[in-house]
Amino acid sequence: MRRADRLFEIIQILRRRKATRAVDLAVLLEVSERTIYRDIGDMVARGVPIDGAAGVGYILRPGFDLPPLMFNQNEIEALLLGARIVQSWADPELATAAATAMDKIGAVSPKPLRQQLDLVRMWAPTDHARETITIDQAALRHAIRDQRKVRFAYQDLDGGSTERVVRPLIMAFYGPVWLLAAWCELRDGFRVFRIDRMSAFAPLEETFEPLPGQTAQDFLIQDAARKGRPDRGHQKP
Repeated sequence: MRRADRLFEIIQILRRRKATRAVDLAVLLEVSERTIYRDIGDMVARGVPIDGAAGVGYILRPGFDLPPLMFNQNEIEALLLGARIVQSWADPELATAAATAMDKIGAVSPKPLRQQLDLVRMWAPTDHARETITIDQAALRHAIRDQRKVRFAYQDLDGGSTERVVRPLIMAFYGPVWLLAAWCELRDGFRVFRIDRMSAFAPLEETFEPLPGQTAQDFLIQDAARKGRPDRGHQKP
């Protein structure tokens, strides 16, 4: 790894974590602790706002931004694949955003990387089998972002239909199906809905605040715990 890349990685690690020791940075970056001490000292001397000391740990004070750096080939391929999956599987608004993002990356990239963007090495074809979604998926995404309740009719596997008002928390893609994890007011608990089984969808004016035990993080914790033990029976959506 070039030294410039290593310095960038140190800053990225410190940005993501709390206090991080030199020994942990050395393990992550596969260099010696002495190298980390020297790198940290050089960055501090150049004005990078890193606080801490050897043996205690280092933190990056909030508000520090690096100038944009170029992507390597693996990162370019990861971005391309992700953007093309979004274009293939997501709603039209998000698909357009993915294409625009790749155009912006291409516009500021040097010529060799622009050529990598143009090469079709990873692809997500659009002629795939997928469940038909009739609701406005973009409006659902906006409701999650704005913490706005939504109402919809939901058809279960037995053909029965119920009207739901939920606090939308997470959209998840389990190809070829999109799912919504939400706090359901009818069931007074977390429920997961297939988006292709929703109809009569409408965002409501009423917003909601994250409540203890009802947040997206709470859902993920509960879901992980449920998957870690034997199935205790089907739970109605």
